[in-house]
Amino acid sequence: MSLTDGAKRWFYVAVQCTWGGIQTCLGLFLFLCYRDAPHEVYHGAMYTKWKLEEGISLGLFIFAPDRDEDWCRQMAVHEYGHTWQSMMLGPCYLVVVGIPSIIWSRSRRCRQARREKGIPYSAFYTERWADDLGAKMTGVM
Repeated sequence: MSLTDGAKRWFYVAVQCTWGGIQTCLGLFLFLCYRDAPHEVYHGAMYTKWKLEEGISLGLFIFAPDRDEDWCRQMAVHEYGHTWQSMMLGPCYLVVVGIPSIIWSRSRRCRQARREKGIPYSAFYTERWADDLGAKMTGVM
């Protein structure tokens, strides 16, 4: 027996609000801070397009730069992958994925190493995993 799309979305939201509750609460707070930004529902997640240059995913909430359509679609798939990491890891998500991902993204040393050695952003385990999960769950490569 297969679940309907509505049942799958309900399950996704229920798990994010319970098992992934910590990051979903943080995402809700950030969503409220950016309530005037454009929003859309993306495979059950609330996708906010903001003016900042980097993306972040917190439970049910995806935040990504508002750019051209192809770039936004690729970023949405990646950030959606992070929402599935949240579903799998629950309260461990912030320690296993969130903090390492922020360090990889923002630390001067990591940025410099990526630039000097030509290391792609997706080489880091949290980002490669998010790319793979996002592609699998959305069907967008």
